[in-house]
Formats: sequence, structure tokens, C-alpha cells
Amino acid sequence: MADTVSQFEHVISVCRALYTDKLKDYGASWRIMRPESITDQIFIKANRIRSIEIKGETKVNEGIRGEYIAIVNYGIIGLIQLSLGYAGSVDITNVEATELYDKYMKETQELMLAKNHDYDEAWRIMRTSSYTDIILTKLYRTKQIEEHNGSTLVSEGIDSNYKDMINYAVFALIKLEYGE
Repeated sequence: MADTVSQFEHVISVCRALYTDKLKDYGASWRIMRPESITDQIFIKANRIRSIEIKGETKVNEGIRGEYIAIVNYGIIGLIQLSLGYAGSVDITNVEATELYDKYMKETQELMLAKNHDYDEAWRIMRTSSYTDIILTKLYRTKQIEEHNGSTLVSEGIDSNYKDMINYAVFALIKLEYGE
């Protein structure tokens, strides 16, 4: 488990660095995005990963690593938007956006540690392509929940699905970084 914590923290530091660099370029321009749009952004990224996995090649010179990083970062943005609601303009500073990133990433990591304990690191023996399929499944679930205005009868909410997507993307990044 110690390796998982250090590997997780390394990968999220890479994701966080890109997030803060993009904040410097664009500010928190994503504040205008409704949660449904964020779900669709994550869907585009996951669908591209699956397409690359199936076809075995890309026509655009960007691999799947960047797409998994985007899933992590859009997932955190989704959690922020669920919490704050979307805005009509940029209404938070880069510092506030980074503090919120850290808050929701900490919550997501705590969830991973709890599930990792209970599932005994089963993700380590899974195929990376399974992470992609699980992320896509969670996206379809999220879209369905969004169609029902966020209400569910027995299922976890949108926030739980975002956290799971983030964690599966982190697992993929760990495998890409450290190998199987």
C-alpha cells in the first residue's frame, strides 16, 4: 500500500502541475461550464482512449497519457462545479481554484485508499483497457443521473462517479508510469 500512496501522489502531482499551468494561461474559465458539459468533456477523452486502444494507432500526435490526465483534471473540475454551481463568468481566483483542486483531490484519494483496502489492490491485476471501459460505464451512468436532475433511487450520485473516474484514470497513469 505504501507504493500505491507514493505512486498516486506522484501521478496527481503531474496532473496538478498541468492544472495550475492551465490556470496561468486561461484562469478558471471552466467556471462557466455546466456539469453536463464537463461530463461530456470527460466522455470525449475516455472515448478517444478507447478508440486508440482498439485501433492501435493515432492520427493526432497525442497519446492516451494526456487524455487520462485530462480525465483526472476534468473530474476535479466537475466536483468543484457540483459544489459551487456554474457561474456566468470567472468568479474565483487561481489560488482559490487550486485550493479547491487540492480539497477534492484529497477526498478522492481518501476514497481510493478506503476502496483499495477493501478490494486489496485488485486494480493492479486489471488491464488498462478495463479502466477505460469502467470510466465509460460511469460516464453513461452519470449522464443518466444528469437526465434525472441528479436524483437516484439506490445509486451513488454524480460526485461519487466523478471520484471513481478520477481514481481509475490515476490507476491507468500509475501503470503507464511504473509499468504493469
